[in-house]
This record gives sequence, C-alpha cells and structure tokens, in this order.
Amino acid sequence: MQLLVQPIGQSIDFGVGDNLLDTLRRAAVPISYSCSAGRCGTCRCKIIDGSIEVGGDRADCSTDAVLACQATLTENCTIEIPEPDEIVVHPARVLKGTVDSVEAPAHDVRIVRFRTNRPLSFSPGQFATVQFGRGLERPYSMASVEGDDLLEFHIRIVPGGAVSGHVARTLRRGDTARISGPLGTSYLRRKHDGPIICVGGGTGLAPVQSIVRATLESGNRKPVHLYFGVRSEADLYGAPTLAELHQRYPNLHVQIVVASGSVHAGHRAGLVPDAIAADWPDNHALQHFRGYVCGSPPMVAAVTTALVAQGLDAGRIYADAFFTQPQVVSQPA
Repeated sequence: MQLLVQPIGQSIDFGVGDNLLDTLRRAAVPISYSCSAGRCGTCRCKIIDGSIEVGGDRADCSTDAVLACQATLTENCTIEIPEPDEIVVHPARVLKGTVDSVEAPAHDVRIVRFRTNRPLSFSPGQFATVQFGRGLERPYSMASVEGDDLLEFHIRIVPGGAVSGHVARTLRRGDTARISGPLGTSYLRRKHDGPIICVGGGTGLAPVQSIVRATLESGNRKPVHLYFGVRSEADLYGAPTLAELHQRYPNLHVQIVVASGSVHAGHRAGLVPDAIAADWPDNHALQHFRGYVCGSPPMVAAVTTALVAQGLDAGRIYADAFFTQPQVVSQPA
C-alpha cells in the first residue's frame, strides 16, 4: 500500500493498520508533533484522496483535518501536511509548578507565575493544561517565552467558574499545580522574517505577548503590529508591559481598542475589526504578513474576516479561540 505526502511529493509504503504518525516519522517526513495522544493538535493533516480510519470511523477528503497520531492507514491515500518547513517538535511533559506570584491587574484577570521543577519546551503562542487540584483543570496559554525563569499564565475569572474561582479566592504563593503540555498549533512561525500582525482579545493577550516578545527578541526588525481589544477601560491590563516593549523595540506598533464606555487618551474606541479596516484600507495591504489571533470565538471569527479582507491569506492566519465552558478543553481560556 502507498501513502503520498503533499506538498513534498514523497511516496511511502505502509501496511494496513499502521499508525499514520508512526509511518511518517519512520520515513523521516517533516511533521510537527508533541503529545502523540490526540491532545496537542500539532500533528494535524488533511486527506486529499482516499480515506483513513480515525477512532474506528472512516475519514476522507470531506473531513476538515485529522490528527496523524490518531489515524490508522487502511488503503492507498494522499495527505497534505501543513508547512513542512515550519516543524516544531516539543516533548510532551508533566511538570510540577510552584506558584511564585498571583497578581490582579484587572478585576477579572489574574496573572499567575510558576517556578517549575524542570523547563518546559514550547513555541510562543502555545498553551498548557494546568491542574490546581482534583477536578480543577483548565488549559491556559503561556505569556512567557521559553527560557524565562518563570512560567506565566493570564487567567480570566469567569462567574461561576470552578477553576478560575479557585484562582481568584484560594490560590496563594507556594501552592503547587500540575502543568502538562505544550499544546496548540497557533504558534510563532519563526522562518517568516516579514511583518506580522497580532490580535488579542481579553486574556488572549497572553499568547500574543509571547509571540510578540519572541519575534522581537529574535532580532526581527520588520513591522510588528499588535491590536489589543478589551470591553472597557476597566478590563484593560498589560498596558505598561506593552509600552515597555514598544520603548525597547520601535518596530512594535501597539493599538489598544476599547469597545464601550469612556476611552483614555492614546486608546481607540470601537471594535478591533473596524480598527484594522481603518488602518489598512487597501485590500492588498496585508498580503505579505502573517497573522496571529487569540480571543473569544466571535472575536476570532470577526478579526479573521477583517484580515482576509485586507489581503492576508487565510492560510497564514493562526488562530486560537478561547472558550469559557468547563466541558471544552481543546483550547485555552
């Protein structure tokens, strides 16, 4: 049996029942992966022709994507792996984190920093699962970058939320948590050395902060545009950090967009998609950019539409939608 891998055009022999990720790795095909257990999402690929079995069900070209680690080869098929030149492989790890600090920069946000028993290898923009205790487990994005002394998370306090309620009312310096990861595919594409546009809504600032810091600290001097959208001035946090980054890196351009209420000097009133449309009126203006979008599902959808309308190829927009429902654990909150 034969597996054809696009866009590299490599053909691989396999046996019926072989795992797709194992087959690709044996053939030295460049594909991102981490947990190998169907949680991190990094080994996502698309079926172009034929079919693959996933969890006992048939998946074919009508399926949006499959995770290679969960897919079983059953017949001749063709798959497409995304960006074979942007591969990341971080070993899945479970760490012990000790709370170093808990800050409340806004009424419904806590910044929690952990000192871990060993380093966590991750790409800027990824997230991890944080378990504070039995039944108190949620995914949160790293706001720090690999190599920082502390692992930083921005946690939104959700009314009635068991985990965020624990963070708001109970969590203290010296408490411990179980941190596992990394997870997620909306990470910084390091081989792109052109301009980027990053958009964060609410605690979507966390992965955006990590992405922006990493690209600036790597020496990229192309324009980096960061839009940070909040509901009101009372919900705004992180402005001093963004100002400090701008002072260090003049190629960073920060726009703080406030949806309602009074707006402080230097901030903009309205919605982020409208601000993007106003700043980039030419429908080809963003064609050489890469985009990173993190926030609530409606915000991610609206911003993605705005970016595409201004010329950014949808395939170059990397997005994570933040869900608040406890049952949804595939994306950070």
